Amino acid sequence: MARKRWTIGITHLIKPPFEAELEAFNQQADIVYFSGHDAHDYDAAEMQRLDAMLVWTPAIDETIAAKLAKCKILVRYGVGYDKIDVAALARHGIAFSNNPEYGPEDVADTAMAMLLALQRRIVEHDCKARAYREGWQENHLSPMRHSRHCRVGIVGLGRIGSSLSLRLKPFGYKVMAYDPYVSNGMYRALDVERAASLAELVSQVDVLSMHCPLTAETRGMINAQLLAAAKPGLIFVNTARGPLIDNLDIIETGLRSGQLAAAGLDVLPAEPPLDHPLITAWRENADWLQGRLLITPHNAFHSDYAFAECRSNAAQTARLFLEDNVHRNAV
Repeated sequence: MARKRWTIGITHLIKPPFEAELEAFNQQADIVYFSGHDAHDYDAAEMQRLDAMLVWTPAIDETIAAKLAKCKILVRYGVGYDKIDVAALARHGIAFSNNPEYGPEDVADTAMAMLLALQRRIVEHDCKARAYREGWQENHLSPMRHSRHCRVGIVGLGRIGSSLSLRLKPFGYKVMAYDPYVSNGMYRALDVERAASLAELVSQVDVLSMHCPLTAETRGMINAQLLAAAKPGLIFVNTARGPLIDNLDIIETGLRSGQLAAAGLDVLPAEPPLDHPLITAWRENADWLQGRLLITPHNAFHSDYAFAECRSNAAQTARLFLEDNVHRNAV
C-alpha cells in the first residue's frame, strides 16, 4: 500500500535542504518552510494546509493554534517549551511533543567547560598575560580553587544535570544537587548529595550550575536575596534558560562586589541581549570584568551530531503520531 504524503511545516533556525526530516518521513512529505522568527507573520493559508508542524524559535499561542486547522501534532525541536501554549493546542485538538533525547551530553560538556575555564581562570590568565613583558610564571591569580576542595551545586537532576554530575566525579569535585522531583534513588545512584532546598544548596556550594526547565515555579528563581546568601566568590553557570535569572542587574552587582567570582552564561534573559551595563562591559572587555564573564549565544546544545539527531528525532516523532498513532514525548 502506498504511503500517504504529508504536509509538514518547518520553522526558523532549521534551513533547507531538509534531508533529515524527509528521511524520517521516507521522502513522503511536502515541506512548507516558515523562515521568520514570529509565527504571527506566517502565511495563514499555508498554515491551514499542515498535517504537522516542527517548531524551533517561534512562540505558539492561541492565535497561531487557531490557524492550524488540519494540524494533528506540533513538535518542538528543542527540550524547553516555555514559549508554547500547550493548553491552546489542546483546545484545538493538536497534540504536542518536545524533543528531550538529543544533546544532553553537549550541554553538559559546555557547562563543564565553562566551569573549568572559570574555576582555573583560564580566560582571565589569557587576557592578563598579553601585557606581561619581563615577569611570567610568577603571575599567579588567587584565589584559585582546587577541584577536590570544591563543591558544585546542580539545580535540576534530569538528563543534563545527571550528565554533568557524571563528568564532575572523575575530577574529584564534591557534587550536591537540588531537584524536588527526583527520587532519592537517583541521588544515590549518582552519588550526589541531596539539598533540601535551593537556599540550602546555594549556601553550601562553590559553583552553581543551572539545569532545570523554565516554568512558573522556576522563573526568576536566581534573585538578589538568593545570591546574597551564597558563599562569597560563587561561580555561576547557566546553560538552561535565561529567565531563571531574575535580571542581569544581580549578575552585574555580584561580579562587581566579588560575591560572584565569575559567571558563564549560554542563555540570557533576552536574546539577543538588550542594552545593559553588564553587556556593554562584556562587549568592551572592561578591565574589571576581563575573563570573569563568559557568554555564548545559546548554542550549548550544538554539535554536528546532536543537531542532526535533533532534527531526525523531531520529525520521527511527528511521523509516528501521524502514521502509527504513537505519541512519543507527549507533554
